[in-house]
Amino acid sequence: MRDWGNGPSSEELEKKIVDFANKVKKKMQGGRFKPSRGLLLVALIIILGFGVLGSFYEVNTEETAVILRFGKFAGFSGSGLHFKLPFGIDRIYTVPTGRVLKEEFGFRTVKPGVRTSYTKKGLEEESLTLTGDLNVSDVEWIVQYQIADPFKFVFRISRPVETIRDISEAMVRKAVGNSNVSKVLTTERAELAGEIEADLQKILNEYDIGVRIVTVKFQDVTPPDPVKAAFNEVNEAEQQKESLIFQAREQYNREVPKARGEAKKLIQEAKGYATERINRARGEADRFLSILTEYRKAPEVTRRRMYLETLEEVLPRLDEVYILDEQGGAILPLLQLRGEKGGAGK
Repeated sequence: MRDWGNGPSSEELEKKIVDFANKVKKKMQGGRFKPSRGLLLVALIIILGFGVLGSFYEVNTEETAVILRFGKFAGFSGSGLHFKLPFGIDRIYTVPTGRVLKEEFGFRTVKPGVRTSYTKKGLEEESLTLTGDLNVSDVEWIVQYQIADPFKFVFRISRPVETIRDISEAMVRKAVGNSNVSKVLTTERAELAGEIEADLQKILNEYDIGVRIVTVKFQDVTPPDPVKAAFNEVNEAEQQKESLIFQAREQYNREVPKARGEAKKLIQEAKGYATERINRARGEADRFLSILTEYRKAPEVTRRRMYLETLEEVLPRLDEVYILDEQGGAILPLLQLRGEKGGAGK
């Protein structure tokens, strides 16, 4: 059973007082020591004073106190100043339930702060992990957790923190051992961390020690020093591959919409041209039908009118115009035959 709080210090003091009182009692029973009334009164006052001082305990803001009375669970108490029965009747164990606790693997924080410093000295056996393709990777990770049930955390198991560390290390080695080294070093860190977190929480639930896993996060995953240069080349190649894929997607996103726009433009132009041609053809057909109707009413007049309209359309385009008689010999002298100023148009 792990002691988490400030209770045991006062309880040790109470225990010493009780031991002292028992020694005095034994000496009195043996006849070797006969205290006076005044001395007994002073001793009683001292004992009562220590009892009063031991009747209060303080719980910090982020803590929860577990209360045992005569060795049995009596309840919890929150932050603040509280009363308890002295002389070991009530025993208090404070647990940091309001904080997110952290365990580090493969490294240790030496100096936390703005410029946090770490060390890996002597932790090689903890960080070196065998992958599924029989390669070795240097894995550093952290496990963050909260104490959900302080009673279970303190009394369900003798060394809860060590248990969390052992199970976490087992889960990481299992997950890394089922993956190849390239995935562990590059693409599957987040997926592996999620898998480890789920497995770790499942096993801790089976142990029923009142712990909730907040997150499992890989701090750093690197190859061992003898092969680090080769793996760095692999990482550079992966990064170059991702860069080329990104560039190709960028060009795709730029060219494909442009081509689609041009295609839509051509389709709209083709539809417009088709509509124009159809309307023109319908107009020509309607015109022909109207002429046909007039022709059926007066064929000779319609034929002559069409002949004259055609001449009016064709003659202005000619440079020279000749009008012959029916025998093809004489030229009719009544018309201006050559195109001059004010004459036949070109």
